[in-house]
Amino acid sequence: MRRLSILPVSLASALVLAGCATATAIPETRDQSADVPFTGCDTVACVGELNGAAYEIVMPETWNGSLLLYSHGYRPAQPFPPNFDAVVTTAPPVPGWDSGDQALGESLLERGYALAGSAYAKNGWAVEDGVLAGEELYAFFTEQVGTPKRVYVWGDSMGGLVTQTLAERHPEWVDGAAPLCGVMAGLVPNIGLALDTTYGIQQLLYPDMKVAEFDSYEQALASWEGAASRLIESAREQDTDAIASILTVAAIVDAPSQTFTYDGSSLVSTVSGTIESLLTAVAYGTVGRFEIEQRFGGNVVGNVGSEYASRIDETERETIDAIGGDGAAARNTAILDAGTRIEADPAAEAAALERGGNPTGAVQVPTITMHTKADSLVIAQNQTFFRDRYTSQQQAGNVSGGLLQLFTVAPPEYPQETGAPYGAGHCNFTPESRIAVIELLDGWVRNGVYPGTAAVEAAMGPLSGYQSAYVPGPWPNPLAVSTQ
Repeated sequence: MRRLSILPVSLASALVLAGCATATAIPETRDQSADVPFTGCDTVACVGELNGAAYEIVMPETWNGSLLLYSHGYRPAQPFPPNFDAVVTTAPPVPGWDSGDQALGESLLERGYALAGSAYAKNGWAVEDGVLAGEELYAFFTEQVGTPKRVYVWGDSMGGLVTQTLAERHPEWVDGAAPLCGVMAGLVPNIGLALDTTYGIQQLLYPDMKVAEFDSYEQALASWEGAASRLIESAREQDTDAIASILTVAAIVDAPSQTFTYDGSSLVSTVSGTIESLLTAVAYGTVGRFEIEQRFGGNVVGNVGSEYASRIDETERETIDAIGGDGAAARNTAILDAGTRIEADPAAEAAALERGGNPTGAVQVPTITMHTKADSLVIAQNQTFFRDRYTSQQQAGNVSGGLLQLFTVAPPEYPQETGAPYGAGHCNFTPESRIAVIELLDGWVRNGVYPGTAAVEAAMGPLSGYQSAYVPGPWPNPLAVSTQ
């Protein structure tokens, strides 16, 4: 075994929870009212519960008639690795509001937007609960507070998937959509990548690891803990064979080596960031997968038919061979391609596709997405998957809205202590870039003007990390694209 100088990786930091633009027909110019009447809520929060889901509404002093309906991201049903924080059931009307950081919300209120957000009746992969919560909160708002001139749905992560589902289902009341860092490929392709990650670790590093059909939360957690131990100890022991295996697993799922914590500017940082990304995927491939299997009645995705050797490009192969020795990549992928595969339960997979979020790409309203380039939880290639679906629907004549995709890119170097200012990490956007997305969407809807590159650059500003030239690559698993 050859040795390589790799710094220890902190388990506590393992998880931290331009653009492509296509113009189509633009909706008619909307009502330009600047002071719209409303009742109730006054200028403070309305809080309550609708069918088991907490909600919160915050009104500005002068309402511009636009309602921002926010959907939050994934919340574990049980304490989740690596931090095992208490389960959360609050109802943020805007990102950060429930954690005490209300600056973004205050800025939007000053611009005249009404803010509304809801928890979901259940935690976990609760896309159907999130959609229902959004529908009920919209109905409650219109009945009890006021009639919006415009409704913009927006959300983060799984909430981005909820957002897109709402927009596709309800173009009669949704005027614009902004899915941010969204799971735009849907549940099944994304949990499929998590399976590829756990399968790869099982085959190359941890033969006793269970990767599907978990009997309990405790069993799933034990799988994550075992995988975390193997990956971290491999780095600490400077085991180059194991590190080559880690890089092989990362290559088949396109796990970024740059994360919120690690900038990837050195070999040490690259390997540490890769391990952090893989542990993120393993958490969802074990503890998250257990809840998903319970929710949908079985194993929702398998890897039968996956060809792993074809998913490693020449640059990745050269890096793996440089660390593990000549032929390391070929040996590792041969093991993966020869391993015992996991079969999906057809009924569970069908249920997950129907109820777990599966955007069609038939965009009916102006839609702006935003993603960080280096997102280890919801990879940026989700936007490629969605863009390709959108293009297919457009060619079929099923699109009446437009799509603008924005990406932010992290600086090449940043301190590990403070992390990336933007562009790396899940949903790691500056508040200014979030406001820019809403203002661009509002201008698009109000004025019927598609935001061009100059308008986007002016709105995003120089400190957002926005890069118009960046476009993510294809989805890592061609089989997932061809079968969805």
